[in-house]
Amino acid sequence: MLHNRTVPDSPAAPERAPEAPAPAAAPPAGHVDHPRRTAATRTRLLLTAVLVPLGLAALLGMALTWPGEPQPTTGELVDVEVQYPTARVTGTSVESCEGTSEDRLADGTVPEQVQCLRVFATVTSGSEEGRDIDLWATATLQPEDVRDGAAIVVQRYPATATDGELWAWHDFERTVPLGTLALVFAVVTVLVAGMRGLRALIGLVLAFAVIGTYILPGLVAGEDALLIGLCGSTVIMIAVLYLAHGFSERTSTALLGTLAGLGLTAGLGVLGARAAHLSGVTSEDSYRLAGLLGDQGATALRGLFLCGVVLAGLGVLNDVTITQASAVWELRATSPDADRAELFSHAMRIGRDHIASTVYTIAFAYTGAALPVLLLLEIYGLPLGQTLTSGAFAEEIVRTLVGSIALVLAIPLTTALAVLVVTASPPPRHAQQGHRAHPHVHAH
Repeated sequence: MLHNRTVPDSPAAPERAPEAPAPAAAPPAGHVDHPRRTAATRTRLLLTAVLVPLGLAALLGMALTWPGEPQPTTGELVDVEVQYPTARVTGTSVESCEGTSEDRLADGTVPEQVQCLRVFATVTSGSEEGRDIDLWATATLQPEDVRDGAAIVVQRYPATATDGELWAWHDFERTVPLGTLALVFAVVTVLVAGMRGLRALIGLVLAFAVIGTYILPGLVAGEDALLIGLCGSTVIMIAVLYLAHGFSERTSTALLGTLAGLGLTAGLGVLGARAAHLSGVTSEDSYRLAGLLGDQGATALRGLFLCGVVLAGLGVLNDVTITQASAVWELRATSPDADRAELFSHAMRIGRDHIASTVYTIAFAYTGAALPVLLLLEIYGLPLGQTLTSGAFAEEIVRTLVGSIALVLAIPLTTALAVLVVTASPPPRHAQQGHRAHPHVHAH
């Protein structure tokens, strides 16, 4: 007989949680999505379209102004066959000799007899090597300055039909200490900065090669000094920045800011020189140079001043522009969601600090170079206002102010360019992932 059996309900099965969507497969290494690749390519093309014509224009300017034969000088140059051998000091003695203009007293008179330093030495190079000589040292040197064994450079004037042979003091021989110091600088730079430091040193050598083979000969040949300065400086900056920092959007942005700063420096220099009536003839050397250049001497020296203003701004502009570009890129990596206004604001906090310190650097550098003149004016007790507006000081003031204005304007300009370039492409994928993992990280 069949009985109905109630089958107990089976235990309820546990509810299954909804499955999480499978994570998307990570893109292969080196993969860049299409929109990001397109934006990055567009940014690079834009930078190339601006920088390449500027570089070609600088090279064309160099080709058109490449120095040929130096222009003839109208001043008097005495052609004397002077030799500059080295010598080793063997002894000194203090003796009485006839006073010269170097011994002029505070009241302007020149004493008839003064105490002079006679130096005995043995020639160590040239056709007269091994010969013992004696000569008078310059008026400022004391016996303790010229010790036995010191290496010096002397001048030998060969005998002529009317005058006998003459030996004269020239200077101390400084090849070994200066070479050692340069070697230490190079080694320290490479040890601290690695290959980037080595590339920077190579760029420095190339920069001085441009100055020695193009700018200086071009100035002697009478080419337009401002044009030479701009063309040479542009080529120098292109070589130095890309060698030291590599080819990247960051470096190209810094280069663009640097070239803009050089343009500002040149323009402000022209305006400042005209407004202050700067002739470039303010010292004994400049007067002599103007005399040698003849009728075009004053014009050439005014251009020389403007070329010097441009060259003086190279190092500082390079420093601030690369720093600002790097700051913007680092802030973008730290805060990928920041908009352009935020990036600019944060980067300018760094820029303002840089402005303050760099302006001090420029001002104190020029002050240190002019310290002997400042001390002389302090002794003479000339009126401060009249002194600062005199030719020599006016040049330094215009050079300092022009460089400082261009520097201050180059920082926000470079920052704005860097913000536009860095935000033209989406942030790198690692920056996006790092921001999601650490949403509290923001640029400060």
